[in-house]
Amino acid sequence: MSIDLNNMSKDELTKLIKDAEKALKTIETRRLSEAKKAAESAAKEYGFSLDELLGGQPKKGSKSEPKYKNPADPSQTWTGKGRKPNWVNDALAAGKNMDDLKI
Repeated sequence: MSIDLNNMSKDELTKLIKDAEKALKTIETRRLSEAKKAAESAAKEYGFSLDELLGGQPKKGSKSEPKYKNPADPSQTWTGKGRKPNWVNDALAAGKNMDDLKI
């Protein structure tokens, strides 16, 4: 592809620059996504998540470690602060106590 820049107007050159910058951003975004997928795949191959390999970044907004977990779904946790999640209320209504939910 050959572009004769000397015969282009200022407006055409400006548009070309903007289009090229947009194309570069698109390529960078796509390559970043591909790199992340490849890293996740490699981590999964060894039985880890990418977050585990990167030091397990804490969840946004949570500064306390979880103290309780849902026995039916261990991925659901609660720090014991703030409003009780529905799964805690359901477990208590089913006859469990808070000690049964401790991690």
